Amino acid sequence: MTTERELIGQDIEAYLRRYQDKELLRFVAVGSVDDGKSTLIGRLLYDTGSVYEDQLAAVRKATTMEGTDIDLSLITDGLAAEREQGITIDVAYRYFTTDKRKFIIADTPGHVQYTRNMVTGASTANVAIILIDARLGVLQQSRRHAYIASLLGIPHLAVCVNKMDLVAFDRSVFDRIREEFAGFTKNLSFTDVTFFPISALTGANCVRRSEKTPWYDGPTVLEFLETVPIARDRDLSRFRYPVQTVLRPNLDYRAFAGQLASGVVRVGDEVKVLPSGKTSRVKAIDTFEGSIEEAFAPQSVAIRLEDEVDVSRGDMLVHPGDAPKATRAFDAHVVWLHESGLDRRRSYLLRHTTRTTRVDIAAVEHRIDMDTLEAAPADTLALNDIGRVSLVAHQPIFVDP
Repeated sequence: MTTERELIGQDIEAYLRRYQDKELLRFVAVGSVDDGKSTLIGRLLYDTGSVYEDQLAAVRKATTMEGTDIDLSLITDGLAAEREQGITIDVAYRYFTTDKRKFIIADTPGHVQYTRNMVTGASTANVAIILIDARLGVLQQSRRHAYIASLLGIPHLAVCVNKMDLVAFDRSVFDRIREEFAGFTKNLSFTDVTFFPISALTGANCVRRSEKTPWYDGPTVLEFLETVPIARDRDLSRFRYPVQTVLRPNLDYRAFAGQLASGVVRVGDEVKVLPSGKTSRVKAIDTFEGSIEEAFAPQSVAIRLEDEVDVSRGDMLVHPGDAPKATRAFDAHVVWLHESGLDRRRSYLLRHTTRTTRVDIAAVEHRIDMDTLEAAPADTLALNDIGRVSLVAHQPIFVDP
């Protein structure tokens, strides 16, 4: 089979077609400070040949780490303040591809004060990679980030026990951390949790298998990323289509554009418009390439209906026999990201799909203790607190359990 590098030189259009057809996986690197998130991402990019020569030259020039000619963490830590302090502050996105998949990486900060940046980077990920320093074990920030990743609905967690070279690749160290963290994550909502003994600095078990860990028979980090099944993570049973905008280029065309949040829709399907409750049938499904007979999550399409029903941004199209609950009162887990604490006397803006409405805080049910995951009594939430609150929206929103 022709490799991608050969194909680029021989037939660029064939390469672009192959690239476009590849499955896209988004993953986020999380964990505590100095656990090696940026170094691991730099290692993945470097060992897959995904770093440009001029970028490598700039990183070599900026490297001040003793004992190495290239500090791989600098590939993603691009801000001057990050390089000066040796920490990640903002979310850095990087892109690379292999023969099997294409990837978008989010490198997120480890410091507690930048938790909101971590939430931003993790919000669209299929996989969360959490790094744990083999010398330090499981820290509170490790638990916090795993809990947030679970709240955000990320199905797959890859736990990389990093810096194994600094503990002589001792299997007992790896097993102890795996046992402790597996006990913590068993009560979270991950579909699967996979553990890796790695050294991002030396490359052990990142892209290539290491001879230093003959006792480990699992995949490398890259092998896991290339093969973890993500297509089945999509909910294809419940049709949810939040309308983003109305397309009306002329008097003869009216369609509703958006991205399928879940489910499948076909031409001829009966649909209900929320919140009005009006019904119609799908006349056509349009894309940039032309009309199609069916669409499924997470495709972005324009849907035309047979009847002139009133539909606008913030409305939702669903199948009549399988509608979500429309409600103003509901409970939610909240990660509080503002320096000022939650104020129950104020109303806040809630963004839900393409709808924005105001909500009032009816009650703070509890705050989550990050050491035990137990519910602790609370009247408010401070910066980076995670808690459960009761909300009352000024307009109904459409929610599934």
